[in-house]
Amino acid sequence: MVLPTSRKVRALLTYLALAPRPVMRAQLCELLWDVPNDPRGELRWCLSKIRGIVDEPGHPRVHARDDTIRLDLSDCVVDALEIAHAVAAGIPSLSLERQRALVLLFSGDVLEGLEIDRSPAFTAWLTAQRRRFRGWQVTLLEHLVQRVAEAEAFAYLEKWVQLEPFDQHVHERLLSALARSGRIREGEEHLAAAVRAFESDGQDCAALRQAWRLARTHVPGPPPAASPAEGWVVAARRASIAVMPFVDASAGRHERGGTADALAHDVITRLAKLRSLFVIAQGTVFALHDRHVGAEEAGRMLNVDYVVSGSVRRDEQHLSVNVELAETRTARIVWAELFNHRPDDAFVVLDELGNQIVASIEHEIEMIERNRAILRPPNSLDAWEAHHRGLWHMYLFNKDDNERAQRFFATAVQLDPTFARAYAGLSFTHFQNAFQGWGKREAEIDRAFEAAGRSLMVDDRDPAAHWAMGRALWLHGRHEQCIVELERAIDLSPNFALGHYTLAFVLAQAGDPLAAIRYADHSRQLSPFDPLLFGMLGARAVALMRLGRFGEAAEWGVKAASRPNAHPHIHAIAACNLALIGALDEARAHVAAIRRTLPHYTAADLLRAFRLDENGVALIREGARRIGFD
Repeated sequence: MVLPTSRKVRALLTYLALAPRPVMRAQLCELLWDVPNDPRGELRWCLSKIRGIVDEPGHPRVHARDDTIRLDLSDCVVDALEIAHAVAAGIPSLSLERQRALVLLFSGDVLEGLEIDRSPAFTAWLTAQRRRFRGWQVTLLEHLVQRVAEAEAFAYLEKWVQLEPFDQHVHERLLSALARSGRIREGEEHLAAAVRAFESDGQDCAALRQAWRLARTHVPGPPPAASPAEGWVVAARRASIAVMPFVDASAGRHERGGTADALAHDVITRLAKLRSLFVIAQGTVFALHDRHVGAEEAGRMLNVDYVVSGSVRRDEQHLSVNVELAETRTARIVWAELFNHRPDDAFVVLDELGNQIVASIEHEIEMIERNRAILRPPNSLDAWEAHHRGLWHMYLFNKDDNERAQRFFATAVQLDPTFARAYAGLSFTHFQNAFQGWGKREAEIDRAFEAAGRSLMVDDRDPAAHWAMGRALWLHGRHEQCIVELERAIDLSPNFALGHYTLAFVLAQAGDPLAAIRYADHSRQLSPFDPLLFGMLGARAVALMRLGRFGEAAEWGVKAASRPNAHPHIHAIAACNLALIGALDEARAHVAAIRRTLPHYTAADLLRAFRLDENGVALIREGARRIGFD
């Protein structure tokens, strides 16, 4: 279509076309007009122009309802939307022809050359869109390079280099392709130009020289000699992540050092405390941000697996934080969330937000890595992948998968003896054998304790190591020492959901039941989709039972038992609490569910596994007696 010359009309058309939901008129006025005399009048004029472009007789595409505007282009072809929908579906899943067709849709940036003076909100939005689409373009080019013949790949590689001149990955790809094609002189020239660019930008180029040396080993003739300074140190792999400074989208607040920067700094610090991820330092990401490098481009420059970006909008009534987690190499947004708070106490709110954001990021990355590892052949796994393959089996909570998990954790620590989290996972499998009665209890307790000790020896600042030790000490009956270790875990990482849950698990049985409820609720707030959610709910049920609140205890016990991976002890807790409120038929249904897999299970098995105080033991026995479960 022929678009009008008015910049505001074209900007409005683009914004509405890409908006995922209806947009408030007030938001559009704030976006495009710097306090004019009649912003709504100008908005109506622009919308009339857009209607003249896209509406057809009997088919309006501009919809105004309840002070919102929506543009329906579902029956139209829009290059940006074609690309966005393809990315949402997953670029790796697209056919080769579809990838080729999509990359042809890129002929420049979004609204190239169209900047609007005195519209900072629109400028910020447009910059973000340009960065995002450029990142998607690079992702398409990278996948095409992997799939097409080398002769065709050169054109894509050259375009990729133009878009990401400081992405070491593309230079290595291009140098390897030039070497394989025997184009040694071109390779030398490209290396020299790349080195000059990297050095002028203050970046290390030793890896580029090393890549060229390795590429030359595949062609006739002696490879160039290696410099002693160019040796590679191979470190154990971890998933890597960069957290970019958040954008302050508050009206009139674009200075540095405010809430947005503070929150990004907090997230970086908390992620680093987890010890399970390689986290890029704050100085690096803030320096890239100052150079106007977007999140997607920064992720590629830093060669990290994941990148976090976000924005903060604050006024007197609300604090809104929008956060996205994306995979760098697929440009896929794997998690996004909008957090809304009242800014009554800024420090409390930021602390709570930091915990929620980091716990969510940790959970999403762990789930992605688990699912990825399960698809790989077992004999091809590195330590990181073996660890996550172990987690996948461990969270199924049955004897056979627990044994498989144990083997994968053992493989992980054999491949990387410094991997504290793998030792913690190994300890948990032995804990499960003792707790569930899947092995000789005393021997499994000793093994759980030994593996937890190794985890602490490797890294005593990893919260998971203290978590594993806390559970092992609980098995030994050393309650006070157990609490100390679990509290140390959450001191090291306040957003470590499993630490909060395990404190709830221990205190629910013998200790302060009200504190147990607080820890259980906080663990669910931090990780609402956790594989151990049934345990968080079950701990709450036990604590309520000890408080004599049997109706609530039964309700939470049933919620826990309804989780798909809930084990027999959880069903037993639900059954006994239901019996205590007289819901005998429902209680017997849970007993029947247990006995389909464990025909001889009774409440005595539950009491052997748990360490309840005298009151708790008496209540479980009374509930079991009422349904013949004793």
